[in-house]
Amino acid sequence: MELTGNKPQLTAKQKQREKRKKAIISSRQLYVFILPAFLSFLIFSYIPMYGVIIAFKDYIPALGVWGSPWVGFKHFNRFFDSYYFWDLLKNTLGISVYSLVVGFPLPIILALALNEIKDGPLKKFSQTVTYAPNFISTVVMVGMILAFLNPSTGIINHALGFIGIEPISFMEDPRWFKTVYVLSGVWQGTGWGSVIYLAALAGVDTQLHEAAIVDGASRLQRIWHINLPTIRPTMVILLIMNVGSVMNLGYEKILLMQNPLNMESSNVIATFVYQQGLLEAQYSYAAAVGLFNSAINAILMITVNKIAAKLGESSLF
Repeated sequence: MELTGNKPQLTAKQKQREKRKKAIISSRQLYVFILPAFLSFLIFSYIPMYGVIIAFKDYIPALGVWGSPWVGFKHFNRFFDSYYFWDLLKNTLGISVYSLVVGFPLPIILALALNEIKDGPLKKFSQTVTYAPNFISTVVMVGMILAFLNPSTGIINHALGFIGIEPISFMEDPRWFKTVYVLSGVWQGTGWGSVIYLAALAGVDTQLHEAAIVDGASRLQRIWHINLPTIRPTMVILLIMNVGSVMNLGYEKILLMQNPLNMESSNVIATFVYQQGLLEAQYSYAAAVGLFNSAINAILMITVNKIAAKLGESSLF
C-alpha cells in the first residue's frame, strides 16, 4: 500500500482482494443456500476418503487404521495376479460399454421426439409413461424381471411360445445376462435421462425454426441443423461423465439378478468388492480393488475430457 498525500493507494492484488470480498458479502445468501450441500459432501464423501489408506495396510480392526501395519502394494499385486482378475474386468467393461453404447443415444432420441410433439394430453401421457419406470425401486425392478422372464409362467416366454419359439431360461443362461441387465436399465432410465436434453432444447430460439421453415427446411433437417447443435454441449458433458463412471456398476441390481448359473457373466468388480469386504471381512483387499476401480474411472474421465477440449467441444475442466 502506497501513500499519496493523506490517502492510501491500494495495490492491484489488494484491489482484487477487496473486490472478491465485496462479491462474497453481496452473495452471502447464495453461499448460505449451498452450505448444506457443501457440508454433506464434505462429511459423507471427502472426510471418509482418508480410509483409503487401508488399501496399503493389513487392516486389523483392533489396531485401527493408523495402527495396522503397512504392506505397500501387496493387495494390488494379489488382485492383479489372481485367476479371476481378467474375468472381473471383462464382465465389468462388457456390461458398462454395452450400457453406454445402447443407453446413451436413446435419451437424446426420445427428447428430440418428445420435443416435436405439441403440448397437450398426448405429450403429457408420453412423458408420464417414459418417466414412470425411473421411480421403481431396484428390488421391485428385479422382481418384475424375474417374473416376466420366468421360463414357465413369464409373459415374455408366453409371447415367444405364440410364435413357435421354445421357452428360454434368460436368468440361468450367462449369454443373456448382459442383455437383460442393459435393456432393463435402458427401459428404466431412458425417460428420466431425456429430461436434461428437453431442458436444453427449451433454449432453442424459435426464430431459427421459423427462418428454416421459410427456407423450406424439413422437420428432420431442422432437428439435425438446429436442435442437435444446441444440445451438443450437453451431450458432450454427459458423455464425459458416463465414460468417467464406466467402471462404476452398482452391485445392488447385479447382486439381485445373480445366481450360480449366470455367475460367469454376472460377477463384476462391484460384487467382488462387496463379497470380499462385507461377507469375508477382507477389508484391505476390498479397499485395494475398489481403489483400482476408482483410479481407472478417473483416468478415463480425464482422458475423454482432454480429448473433448482439444476438439473444441465443451469440457468439465
